[in-house]
Amino acid sequence: MKRSENPFREFWIFGAYLLIGWLITQNFDQGRTFLIASLLAYLAWHLYHAVKLMFWLSDSIGPVPEEVPGIWNEIFHLLYLRRRQRQQMKKRLVGVIAEFRDSANSLPEAAIAVDANGEIVWFNKAAQGLLGLMPQRDVGQRISNLIRHPNFVEFESSPTSNKALILPSPNDPNVMLSFRFSPYRARQRLLMVRDVSRLTRLEQMRKDFVANVSHELRTPVTVLIGYLETMLSSGDEKLARYQRPLAQMQAQTKRMSAIVDDLLLLSRLDDERTRLAQEEVDVPSLVCMMVEDARILSGEAQHQIEAEIETQVGLSGAPKELQSAFWNLVSNAVRYTPTGGQITLRWYIDTQRQVRFEVRDTGPGIEAHHIPRLTERFYRVDAGRSREVGGTGLGLAIVKHVLERHGGYLDIHSVVGQGSTFACVFPPVRQTAPRAASNKSA
Repeated sequence: MKRSENPFREFWIFGAYLLIGWLITQNFDQGRTFLIASLLAYLAWHLYHAVKLMFWLSDSIGPVPEEVPGIWNEIFHLLYLRRRQRQQMKKRLVGVIAEFRDSANSLPEAAIAVDANGEIVWFNKAAQGLLGLMPQRDVGQRISNLIRHPNFVEFESSPTSNKALILPSPNDPNVMLSFRFSPYRARQRLLMVRDVSRLTRLEQMRKDFVANVSHELRTPVTVLIGYLETMLSSGDEKLARYQRPLAQMQAQTKRMSAIVDDLLLLSRLDDERTRLAQEEVDVPSLVCMMVEDARILSGEAQHQIEAEIETQVGLSGAPKELQSAFWNLVSNAVRYTPTGGQITLRWYIDTQRQVRFEVRDTGPGIEAHHIPRLTERFYRVDAGRSREVGGTGLGLAIVKHVLERHGGYLDIHSVVGQGSTFACVFPPVRQTAPRAASNKSA
C-alpha cells in the first residue's frame, strides 16, 4: 500500500465542501438539502472505511488494503507498522521464553515456580526426575500436597527463611534432596531442589567418625588423668623431680579431655534424632550463678564482672544445652579480657521482643574479617593466644548449634581495641512468664 503524501488532504476537502455548501445555501432554496446530503455522503464514505478497517484488524494475517485514500491511508499505514512491530516483538519474546525454558531444562537442579498460594506455576525437566512431577497433572497443584512431609509444610509456610531444608525424595527415600526458596517474580517464589545424597553421606561419615573417635579417646584420656593425679598427689620423693613435667602432662590431658567432651557434645547436637527438651529454664538464676563462677575463674585477673537481669523473663528449652552455650560465652570473655577489664552479662527483651543473653567485654576486640568464621570448629583468631588461655576451639561452634536448635542465632559485634559483644538471640515464642519485667543487677 502506498502511503499518502499529505495525510491532512481530507481536512482541506472537507473545508471546501463546507464552503461550497454555504455558498449554495446563500443563493439557492435547495442548498440546505444539498449540504445535508453531501455531509451524509461524506460520513457514509468514512463509515465504509471504518468498517473496512474493522474487518482488516480482525484478520491478523490479512494483507493491507490497496489504494485507501486520504487520511484512512495514514491510519492503515500506522496500524500496519504497529502490527509489524508487535509481531516482531512477539517473535523476540517467544525466542526469549524458548531460551529460558531450554536453560531451565538444562539445569541439573529442579526449579519450581510457585505463586503466593503455594500453587505450582511451572517447573523444569529436572523436577520431573527428582520429584516425579508431571506437567499435565501437577501444574496448579499446591506444592505441599505433592511433598507431604511435616518439615516441608512448615518450611514452605515460612517465606522469609533463606535456609536450606534437607529431606528424602518422595520418589526414593535413599535420595536426599536440598530444598531452598528464593524470591522470583511479583508474588511468586522459586523453589530450587538438588540431589545432595553424596554430600549427606559424607557428612554422616564425618559425624560418625568424630563421634566414634571421641568416644574411644574418652576412656584412655580419663585413665591418664587418674594416674597423673595419683602421681602428683602421692608425695613420693622419687617423683619430686618430675613434678613439673607431670603437671604439664596433667594440664594437656585435661585440655584433651575438654576437647573430647566438646566433640561428643557437638556430635549429639548434630544428631537430628536428639530431641530438644522443652523445659522452663530459670535464666535469671542461671546468670547469677555464672557471675559467681566467672569471678572465681577470673581469679587474680580481678575483672569487674556485673549483670543486668530482667528477673521475670524465662526461657523454654534444654537447660543443659543453654547452660553450656551461655558459659562458653562467659568463659571466653574472662579468658580474653585483660586484667582489670570489665565484663557485663545482660538478660533482657529487646525492642523487637526477642529475648537476648548478652556478654559484653572490654577485651582486645576482633577484626571484622574474622567474625563470619568464628563459629567454625577449631577456627582461631590468634592460635598462639588461644592455646595460651586454654580454649578448645569448639566453644562458639557449640553455641551456634545450641541456638539453632532453639530457633535462635548468635549476634556478634566487635571493635578492635574497645571490646566485643556476643549475644544469644531467641525468638519471642521461646519466652516464658511474659509478665512486666523488672531489672536486677548482680
